[in-house]
Amino acid sequence: MISALDGPIIAVMTLVMLIAGTTNGLAGFGFALVGTMALATVIDPATAVVFMIIPILAVNLSLVRELSQEELRSCSRRFGPLITAALVGTVVGMAVLNTIPTAPLRVGLGLLTLGFVATAQRRIPLPAWSTGEIGTIAHTRVGMVGVGGISGLLFGGTNVGVQIIAYLRSFELSHGLFVGVVALVFLGLNGVRVGVAGLLGLYPSRELLVVSIAAAVPAAIGVAIGKRLRVTASERSRRLVVLGLLTAVGLRLVSGGLGLI
Repeated sequence: MISALDGPIIAVMTLVMLIAGTTNGLAGFGFALVGTMALATVIDPATAVVFMIIPILAVNLSLVRELSQEELRSCSRRFGPLITAALVGTVVGMAVLNTIPTAPLRVGLGLLTLGFVATAQRRIPLPAWSTGEIGTIAHTRVGMVGVGGISGLLFGGTNVGVQIIAYLRSFELSHGLFVGVVALVFLGLNGVRVGVAGLLGLYPSRELLVVSIAAAVPAAIGVAIGKRLRVTASERSRRLVVLGLLTAVGLRLVSGGLGLI
């Protein structure tokens, strides 16, 4: 953990929030992944995970407004088992966060990032099992509980929620509805995580908590910029930007965790 935040570190955090927010506004996802992984290259990974909780909450609060009241009620009922199970898993994941050594955590985060890029890219064909294709049973309430619990455990300890995103994509929702449902799920998870982080003493200082709250502002600005770009950018260009950024960050994390740079 870091005990003090100086001017250059805060400037980097602000820039990361803007870039991650723009990425999320543009693609409909990626804020937690881009933000956490980018910050983990310059500060302690566990601190990066905790720091991102409040900005993630703010970003998803702005995106969930894209759902109408009827869609909000319908999706809450439909994906309730997923959200509930993910909440339980998330709390467990947060509880073990401080027990993971820094270097292995950096390598693990980097490999998760590169793994997501590998399964999300479309140029090189991959086996069906590796791309996370979802069977019919996973769409049942029991399946949602299983997917939610495992995904929540990973998200709680790393901020990596791409497995939840892949699962929700399998329902073939329209892009606008997909963005809103993703925001709804992560809004619920991070609303609980704020309180759990405080109870578990995961914030190393009050200063970090204050900066984390303030970081919601550049994050929201980035989302607004990304939403505007989404109208004019093609799907291909959006994917290239997001996957290119994640590849660079993933390689940096793995290299740093292994002591190569």
